[in-house]
Amino acid sequence: MSISVPVRLMGLAALCLSGLSQAETFVFTAIPDQDERRLTERFGKIADYLSEQLNVDVKYVPVKSYPAAVSAFRNDQVQLAWFGGLTGVQARELVPGSEAIAQGAEDTAFVSYLIAHASTGLAASEQLPAELAGKRFTFGDKGSTSGRLMPEFFLREHFEQAPETLFSRVGFSGDHNRTISLVQSGAYEVGAVNYAVWDAELEKGNIDESKVKVIWTSPEYPDYQWSIRGDVNARFGDGFKEKVKQALLEMKDPELLAAFPRSGFVNATNDDYAPIRDTAVAIGIMDPEQ
Repeated sequence: MSISVPVRLMGLAALCLSGLSQAETFVFTAIPDQDERRLTERFGKIADYLSEQLNVDVKYVPVKSYPAAVSAFRNDQVQLAWFGGLTGVQARELVPGSEAIAQGAEDTAFVSYLIAHASTGLAASEQLPAELAGKRFTFGDKGSTSGRLMPEFFLREHFEQAPETLFSRVGFSGDHNRTISLVQSGAYEVGAVNYAVWDAELEKGNIDESKVKVIWTSPEYPDYQWSIRGDVNARFGDGFKEKVKQALLEMKDPELLAAFPRSGFVNATNDDYAPIRDTAVAIGIMDPEQ
């Protein structure tokens, strides 16, 4: 026995299916400043939160490098990204109309640590010690604000030398956790690291302070931020950009915030990161004509 389906109902079903297939997913990424497993775990929860708040499907996609995060934003593979200060400046200059919309409360006055292996005999100091000269030194990723850009700027300013001249060997670890591991093992004698990652790893018991310790804290500077493409309203509806911003600013769940780790998010604008751009130009990482 065959069952006939009214043509009108078939058309309605087709229309519904078509609408579902055309529904866009809002995609975001983050610079890989820690190992991928941790990032996927923490940002998967952020995707769930944003999906609930925005009433759209939200997906987090990991990237393998800092430049890959910038490229994904430029190529519209992601519409939102958790960038460092430098990568955010680079990405927004490549995508007209994009904006920094929120930063961690701690990101308005971020700092870097220089850490040293115990074998160096270096002690904590308010000034960059002259004994740094000739040591094996590792930055984090080449595109990292806290692990490369700002530490290099302060080193150049103090010693009036490029790192390649100042140190016997210069490396780039790729992320902050690896910087800590490399210095703790003695593979490098000194390194530059994001203070928030150091403090979090120390609290978890993952750092042996008999082998590695903080010897210098940098001056403050603006760092991480959420940046969003300028075309999201056209794609997801009027006012969508503001909805994303409000969802981030109203994120209060301690578990979600601890994943960054941040105490909360505050308003951010592109102008807040002008000092980062100026620094990148000053040390030759960015072209002044960009």
